[in-house]
Amino acid sequence: MSNDPSDRPDDGQNPFKGTPFEQLFGAAMGGGAAGGPAGFPDLNQLFGQLQAMMQPYDGPVNWTLATDLARRQVAAEPDPTPSQRQRDAIADALRLADHWLDPVTPFPSGVQSTAAWSRAEWVEGTLEVWKVLAEPVAQQSVEAIGGALPPEARAQAGPLIGILGKAVGAIVATQLGSGLGGLAAEVLSVSDIGLPLGPQGRAALIPTNITAFAAGLDVGEDDVLLYLALREAAHQRLYAHVPWLREHVIGAVCDYARGIQVNAEGMQARMEEQMRGIDPTDPAAMQSLLEGGMFEMPKTPAQEAALQRLEIALALVEGWVDEVVHQATSERMPTAGKLQEAFRRRRAAGGPAEQTFSTLVGLELRPRRLRDASTLWGSLRTRQGVEARDGVWMHPDLLPTAADLDDPLGFREDASKPEALTEDDFDAELKKLLDGE
Repeated sequence: MSNDPSDRPDDGQNPFKGTPFEQLFGAAMGGGAAGGPAGFPDLNQLFGQLQAMMQPYDGPVNWTLATDLARRQVAAEPDPTPSQRQRDAIADALRLADHWLDPVTPFPSGVQSTAAWSRAEWVEGTLEVWKVLAEPVAQQSVEAIGGALPPEARAQAGPLIGILGKAVGAIVATQLGSGLGGLAAEVLSVSDIGLPLGPQGRAALIPTNITAFAAGLDVGEDDVLLYLALREAAHQRLYAHVPWLREHVIGAVCDYARGIQVNAEGMQARMEEQMRGIDPTDPAAMQSLLEGGMFEMPKTPAQEAALQRLEIALALVEGWVDEVVHQATSERMPTAGKLQEAFRRRRAAGGPAEQTFSTLVGLELRPRRLRDASTLWGSLRTRQGVEARDGVWMHPDLLPTAADLDDPLGFREDASKPEALTEDDFDAELKKLLDGE
């Protein structure tokens, strides 16, 4: 007799017939089990198997698990608490950085406090923003899976959907904890990957990682620290004084989550393929199955649009920072060009930042976009001035598009420097921007 559940007689008692869950239940229960009719799973046994994979937690993601995994990964290598001397050096570097940035952008300082963080402190200090980014994706994934069931199956599978939700949350936590642990070992500041990960106005650098980064360069560590402080201070200015930017970036992730849909037929085919050879009584095998992408879903057009918006926004943020730091250091720091190129190579090489984003929302940052964005901002400043360059941030509708990044030298090529905008007019508009009007 065939072991394929679809070849067995249908007695009309299996509400999962023809759904993505039919193969899972058929393989798990061998086509029938004590406590349930033929073809229908013993839900108590299945619940026990799934519950063995996780501990109870609240919310869509097991953040206790994610944090513990990240901290354990960080603790695998020395992670000293920054000394008072390091904290003072970082505070001094950030003050000097703000002084150098003042002449090259009308955005005033966004630094309200400074900090020197260990790697573990970076994990703790950025966790609240990671929650905002990850929870909508996990929550919507669970709802989309439940929505793929027909109504008659949904009524009977309510408890199962809850268990699957916990499974998804545990898997997201495992992947995110691993990603954050790897990221903590390489990030140089709280704004290093372009996202507003820390508390607003808190400029933080990671001395242990800075020392390791500087060791691979033919540049003094003091210059490396100052250059990093310039980048961090520039990020802080942009996010502090472009009031819609934080929501624009984080909102793109939420828009992605809202667009998650389940293709039941495609999901069924993937489950059938991946269930072959799996021992459903082995929790480790079931964990491997879930981590192997059984519930991965193709992106919808709405999701693709959200990811492109996020990618472009992050490229523009990083390109602007690259441009203003270059401008601030061009006549003050002889090693700035070497440091700029080192950072661009670091971006091109990829790393945990890209892996974490790919795990979270399927976004792979393209370093080419970052270089194009820097070229675009620099070209606009050369042709129309600093005010025109930074005035683009007044509204999201003014931002360059993907097509503009394809031709960065042509952005606003036909626009001339506005003659009707007096200095008083510009100051008034800038005040509105800074006040969030």
